[in-house]
Amino acid sequence: MLVGVDEELLPIGQFARLGRLSVKQLRHYDELGLLRPAQVDAVTGYRFYRASQARVALSIALLRSLDVPLAVVGEVLAGGAQALEGVREELEAELARRRRTLASLERVMAQGLPSVPVRVVEEPARRVAVATERAAGPEDVGRAVSAALSRVLGPAGPVQLIGLFPVDFGEVFDVEAARVLGDGEGGGGAPVRVLPGGRFACATHVGPYDQMSLTAHAVLAWCGERRCAVRGPIREVYVSDPAVTSPERLVTHLMICLEES
Repeated sequence: MLVGVDEELLPIGQFARLGRLSVKQLRHYDELGLLRPAQVDAVTGYRFYRASQARVALSIALLRSLDVPLAVVGEVLAGGAQALEGVREELEAELARRRRTLASLERVMAQGLPSVPVRVVEEPARRVAVATERAAGPEDVGRAVSAALSRVLGPAGPVQLIGLFPVDFGEVFDVEAARVLGDGEGGGGAPVRVLPGGRFACATHVGPYDQMSLTAHAVLAWCGERRCAVRGPIREVYVSDPAVTSPERLVTHLMICLEES
């Protein structure tokens, strides 16, 4: 210990061992204002800490081990434990996504790589009411589709709903929900446009929506084997009403527009 330094102060290396953090982490947390040194030598810039600060250091280490972002760590240390609610929701969403991934993996293990009957259909142009929602990655697709669909649902009664998705997902992308309109029917506040017709490769998916990627893979593989260029968006035509149909019995037609190569 340096001469003239109060004996209650610990050099950064010793405190790092006490607080179960690295020296690099302590310097970073100092820069962020999460854990300031008790004293900084004006000449050398050496940082010194009090033993009583170990509780804060250990709290930071605990929260980081639980995947709590540093910005939220600061709120918790300031007494805002309610900030952890958002972290809990994010972890629950990640857990749900992992479970969906596991379900798809188990299906591939049980049935092999997806291969479903694909047919070519002629689809007419359709007037539709459309809502757009931005998805923050593939794991956010379910939420985005539900939000978009809720904005195009019309009056009570049978409706035909279509989901529209890019062929290739990026980090952020738009998904759309469309409701097919009858003659003279308005969009009820949603934008109205014409969904183009054409030739489509079509396969029927039976099962949960979150396993739709397996059927999409099969249709894209079918197109690739036949050297058929594809044009987005990919369409999901929802046949079943999820409010009264179990996930395993949901029927959806997946359609990809074909371009001659």
